[in-house]
Amino acid sequence: MGATHRCVCGATLRYRQDLDRERGTVSSTWKCKDCGTPVPGVVAERISHQHPT
Repeated sequence: MGATHRCVCGATLRYRQDLDRERGTVSSTWKCKDCGTPVPGVVAERISHQHPT
């Protein structure tokens, strides 16, 4: 089973498609596609490498 993250808005984030990437000058910030809440970097990195089969 891969990494998942339950956002404060109730969305379950499982795949790269569930995240919005905001490129910063130092690093990228990953956010929930539904509500824009930032996702913790370690969790987002793991999710960003997952793709639906």
